Amino acid sequence: MVKYKGFVLVIMVVCGLGGCSSEPDKAPRAMNQYPSPMQEAVRRHQHITEKGLGGLRLKVTDVLARPVEVYRPDRRRRAKQADLLIHFHGMGYVPEYAVYHTERAMLLAVVNLGPGSSVYEKAFRDKATFPGMIASIREAVAQKEGAEPGIARIYLSAFSAGYGAVRAILRDHLPDIDGILLLDGLHTGYVPAGRVLAEGGTLDEGKMKDFVCFARLAKEGRKRFLITHSEIFPGRYASTTETANYLIDTLRLKRRGVLEWGPGGMQMLSETGAKGLRILGFAGNSAPDHIDHFHGLPVFLEMMLGP
Repeated sequence: MVKYKGFVLVIMVVCGLGGCSSEPDKAPRAMNQYPSPMQEAVRRHQHITEKGLGGLRLKVTDVLARPVEVYRPDRRRRAKQADLLIHFHGMGYVPEYAVYHTERAMLLAVVNLGPGSSVYEKAFRDKATFPGMIASIREAVAQKEGAEPGIARIYLSAFSAGYGAVRAILRDHLPDIDGILLLDGLHTGYVPAGRVLAEGGTLDEGKMKDFVCFARLAKEGRKRFLITHSEIFPGRYASTTETANYLIDTLRLKRRGVLEWGPGGMQMLSETGAKGLRILGFAGNSAPDHIDHFHGLPVFLEMMLGP
């Protein structure tokens, strides 16, 4: 299993699981979050390995609490304009691999801020942070190459907790974003807090509204939006399946059941889409299944970018 420094990529138990007790008349303690299996042997879980891909690498240190890692592949450095992909959460060599192998001229920025979606959302709460980060990226590249890169389009990708940054950015800069890729990481809370849907709870729709707006634009062909989700059920907050269902229902779409192989041995079970919007459901409720979505980034990026 791939190790990730600085953040947690598995779902762990925070409170006790209950169980046998000498006091059977007392109810077991509720779980703060359901555990996810740490092993899974059905699927291949073929992951990208770190390679020394050629290109410009530098760090922007004056915007966020941790450095922003910037990469520009050698094979596209002469292009006068490039698309900018900003990826949130996950080791940089995976999005580097994706950008290196795409046929488009693309500049990459990777942001890792720590565990939990809140640290990403708070980092972009100030609406000046996002445009400030882009300006710093362009300036840093210009210092190395002698000219600021022209940015044609801006795409965001996020794995797991990284969606918190995307939510904050959409709040103030939705018109500036051309496409979004969410890798098993769109969550929201329950209302009331902690009460799952099966017990009468509902999703916190306020935290979904900007994603709904962007998804609607993608459905109309004006944006590009690709969402992947596993079958993991956290329990304490809404799963990626539940948020996907919410988007599908809100936009009056229907899932199409499929049984296909995905990247790295993933098993795709459902597909939903219209024009620039695609929602892909995959088998698995384990930690390895979750990480597979991140390593599928190169394939999913090409799907999101489209022809």
